[in-house]
Amino acid sequence: MILEELKPPEGSRKKGKRVGRGIGSGHGKTACKGHKGQNARAGRGTKAGFEGGQMPLQRRLPKRGFRNPFREKVTIIHLGDLNRFEKDAVVEPDLLSASGLCKKGEIIKLLSDGELQHPLTIRVHKVSQAALKKVEMASGRVEVIGS
Repeated sequence: MILEELKPPEGSRKKGKRVGRGIGSGHGKTACKGHKGQNARAGRGTKAGFEGGQMPLQRRLPKRGFRNPFREKVTIIHLGDLNRFEKDAVVEPDLLSASGLCKKGEIIKLLSDGELQHPLTIRVHKVSQAALKKVEMASGRVEVIGS
């Protein structure tokens, strides 16, 4: 098979309609736009969502809630999830994203769900007080890093 010899199947590719190319083309004069009217004029016809003067759907539907554009996306990590790392390891955001617990560049908060079986050094952006106590009880350390 040679790339230059590849062709689409017969009839699968239609030629585009060439409008406004003279009376003999069958698409001349008004260029398939009909006579007069809003959509026959130069420039854009109607805007997207226009329903002929009827109240458009996006205005008929009720508005619900509020979407904060400045919201922080915080990923929650539970203490029980950190037992997969070996003893005395330094657990930081890069290691957490590599292990699939969070996505790269997200703010990470450590919560106290589960138990920590061995000491770890944990570097996260936020930590709950209960999680901090549990890590210290397991002889570990928590370092809060800036986001």
